Amino acid sequence: MGITHSPWAWIVIAVVLLLLFGGKKLPDAARGLGRSMRIFKSEMDEMKTEGTKTEADKPAPQVTDKPIDVQTVDPQEADRKSA
Repeated sequence: MGITHSPWAWIVIAVVLLLLFGGKKLPDAARGLGRSMRIFKSEMDEMKTEGTKTEADKPAPQVTDKPIDVQTVDPQEADRKSA
């Protein structure tokens, strides 16, 4: 029978934690740990689903026969116009 199976071991651990961190800091630490675990879990789930995206999920490229109207602007000339 190991030390983790004994209820006295858990009581001793709880008392030591209360003495080290105090009654106010312990709930805050547990809350922060819970938030961190939720964030970690959601990031892991996102990583798992990231690799399974299909071609339908990706945006299709837009192809057109019309030429694209592109205007080149000289940065110095644009500064003079705005001043």
